[in-house]
Amino acid sequence: MRDILLVDGYNMIGAWPELRELKDKDLGLARDRLVEMMAEYQAYTGYQVKVIFDAHMVQGIGKSYKNHRIDVLYTRKNETADERIEKLVLDLKRIDTTIHVATSDMAEQSMIFGSGALRKSARELLMEIETTEKGIDKEVQNTQKKKNSTKIPLSKEVAEIFEKWRRQR
Repeated sequence: MRDILLVDGYNMIGAWPELRELKDKDLGLARDRLVEMMAEYQAYTGYQVKVIFDAHMVQGIGKSYKNHRIDVLYTRKNETADERIEKLVLDLKRIDTTIHVATSDMAEQSMIFGSGALRKSARELLMEIETTEKGIDKEVQNTQKKKNSTKIPLSKEVAEIFEKWRRQR
């Protein structure tokens, strides 16, 4: 089974406090931070993530590219992110695929639900991202603990002596 998450980019930027604050200073930075957050989410969950932005807010209409292994899509002229998401849901829908759509747009949510996709509100996705970040931090700590341990248990004093010898070389 494969999971795909389609994210309404500007909807998340407007709903998440960190991104909303960034947007007021620099919209490009807010977009980049969202993509960065979604890359961590993708790496941790295994979901395939696509972030969709309305092109009226940026040059490069209809453009798509990969950033941090995330598909970043900008809508075409006279196309909204909602319309692009609806098309993607229909194009990507298969028996072995579960499609999730992150948006807090109520009209979009009902349309998506009718197409067979599952919805996540901006708040739900933010909570999942926060949980993901905690999980990543925990895994990093566990990895560091494993790296620091040796196969032979040594007292602190002996470990310090070995470390001094190592540095003298």
